[in-house]
Amino acid sequence: MPGFELFGDREKQQVQDVLDSGVLMRYGFDGARNGHWKALELEKAISKRMETAHTQLVSSGTAALTIALASAGVGAGDEVILPTFTFVASFESILALGAVPILVDVDDTLTLHPEAVKKAINKKTKVVMPVHMCGSMADLEALKAICNANGLLLLEDACQAIGGSYQGKPLGSYGDLGCFSFDYVKTITCGEGGAIITNNKTYYKNADHYSDHGHDHIGTNRGAEDHPFLGYNYRISELNAAVGVAQIERLDEFLSIQEEHYTILRDALRNTDGITFRRVPKGGVENYSFLSFSLPTAELAKKAHDALSVAGLDACFYWYDNNWHYYKKWSHLTNLTSLGKLPKEVCEQLPDYNTADFSMSDHWIGRNISCLIKLGWTKEEVKLRAEKMAEVLKQFV
Repeated sequence: MPGFELFGDREKQQVQDVLDSGVLMRYGFDGARNGHWKALELEKAISKRMETAHTQLVSSGTAALTIALASAGVGAGDEVILPTFTFVASFESILALGAVPILVDVDDTLTLHPEAVKKAINKKTKVVMPVHMCGSMADLEALKAICNANGLLLLEDACQAIGGSYQGKPLGSYGDLGCFSFDYVKTITCGEGGAIITNNKTYYKNADHYSDHGHDHIGTNRGAEDHPFLGYNYRISELNAAVGVAQIERLDEFLSIQEEHYTILRDALRNTDGITFRRVPKGGVENYSFLSFSLPTAELAKKAHDALSVAGLDACFYWYDNNWHYYKKWSHLTNLTSLGKLPKEVCEQLPDYNTADFSMSDHWIGRNISCLIKLGWTKEEVKLRAEKMAEVLKQFV
């Protein structure tokens, strides 16, 4: 991770195909594009790899989450449960529809704690959104049972976990809907892009229309298409999709490299007393994009992270103090700081996160360090890095 580390001739050729045709838009201009439909090609490849009936390619992972929610009818005043540890896009997508993000604690999986989810459910709850942060998943079986018992939608934010699996199913395909990001720093990239996957034909049809101003995409004359409901412009370009066509073919190659590098690092730390690793639920397989481990206390984790940085071991993240990924730094959400007026449902229903008790999340995230697994490292570089990490961390356990 990320896929841009190994850009090569395949990506260049796919992009050149689009430039040669001169058609950069994913819809229309049928005669001029010389048979090249990169977005359609990528959608088919994703559906095959993710073992789902439908894929809708869009402009970003944030767009994918927004459209997935909209496709299932989520709107003003509906509540969506999500973890305290995620990227801001998760709650941005909810707010974009006038819905209300309800943060709950994470457990030792570093994502949604099922018991915390149960406690947060009320008559306004519509969706449970586990976020597969840093390449691994929540207890999806337990979350699915909760959703089934309460008539809720299970939406997997798999933007950081493409290629992982749970109980033999690709991450993103276990729930009712799944979303991926293909931005510049993801395991496979389009530069910018995202996708929604689902086996629900209605959700797919809604996503297809909603992401293109409500166009119904019937017939071959774009100007004559109908618009059965309101939509917005979340289209991806053919240039971005072209990069993805090359990258999806390399996903298993990238995963193999990540697993090898991850294993070398994990083995070096395995026998260090005081270091534990994030729990991967039974039946789950990470995509190995991060190695996440915990120290005995938050104070030691902070000091260890600082020492790793001083030692030149970059790409190690202490999320507890991170501006973008942990609730403590989301003052714009807590204070509802917006350029325009927000829906009254959001203002009235959003909990006071200044006073919320997320001590369980603090316990797990405060002690955690995550090491990004790079594709571009040589095996020798990984071994040297592993030795150095072990040496530094032994000072703090």
